[in-house]
Amino acid sequence: MYSQKNPPELTTVADWIRFATSRFAAASLHYGHGTASASDEAHALVMQVLGLGFAPAAYVYQATLTATEREHLASLIERRIAERIPLPYLLGSAWFCGLEFTVDPRVLIPRSPIAELIETRFEPWAALAPGARILDMCTGSGCIAIACALWLDDVTVDAVDLDDDALAVAGANVARHAVSDRVTLHRSDLFSALDGRRYDLIVANPPYVPPASIEHLPPEYAHEPTVALRADDDGLALVHRLIAAAVHHLTDDGVLIVEVGESADSFVEAYPSLPVMWCEFERGGDGVFALNASALGEYAAASPARDSRHVG
Repeated sequence: MYSQKNPPELTTVADWIRFATSRFAAASLHYGHGTASASDEAHALVMQVLGLGFAPAAYVYQATLTATEREHLASLIERRIAERIPLPYLLGSAWFCGLEFTVDPRVLIPRSPIAELIETRFEPWAALAPGARILDMCTGSGCIAIACALWLDDVTVDAVDLDDDALAVAGANVARHAVSDRVTLHRSDLFSALDGRRYDLIVANPPYVPPASIEHLPPEYAHEPTVALRADDDGLALVHRLIAAAVHHLTDDGVLIVEVGESADSFVEAYPSLPVMWCEFERGGDGVFALNASALGEYAAASPARDSRHVG
């Protein structure tokens, strides 16, 4: 263990990456908010604080830091360890689909594998033509909605959340990326404020962590809004409502894509006859399914009791 928070012998970029890596590894931190290891986190911290990008020229690693830069890095390293604050909250930003988003504890830190679907235009799960209408349900920071607008040609996106704080952050990100002409934010309890609109694609990343799992999450997750993580009914409270109501908001050829994460097994048990297609990801991640409107319509017609309980 290092006893000094800002050792005077640490002078270069490489020194600080090595130092932060050692401190993070010794503290047994949890990684899962954009990095996968102590070294990844240390590199991201130093590079972003110094504004050097993620892949600088080799000579940059031998550049000497100023006293102010060293003090700032030392402070952030200590806060990351002592308070277990996820790095994106410390920095005020996170990356998703190659885009930088403003984040703070009012919203979840973007990390959904849905990013990979956006970058591949949702193929083969959906065929989106120019002019397609997309709905991003439970938008949080707005990262999925904004990424859709910037990665896909000539689409318009409605982004929905019930939380005013989340919508404030999403609004800041819409302005940051200058997409207000293509992304519209709505305060709505799922579909209630959408006036019967229909969409070619509905993407949803709702809360899905079962209550029993919340208390076992690493300390880093305590900084994220519980309302955006926790869901009753084995993590499926909002998912039940989405399945029941989405058929009324999809076009005939529309597709519903939902992330259920660790609640995937519970979802399969609850919907054994629903013909969902589970998405596979090259960069890791699971618990995301796709379902086309026709299959959802057939299921809804055959299961009126379940649908009537959960429509919303």
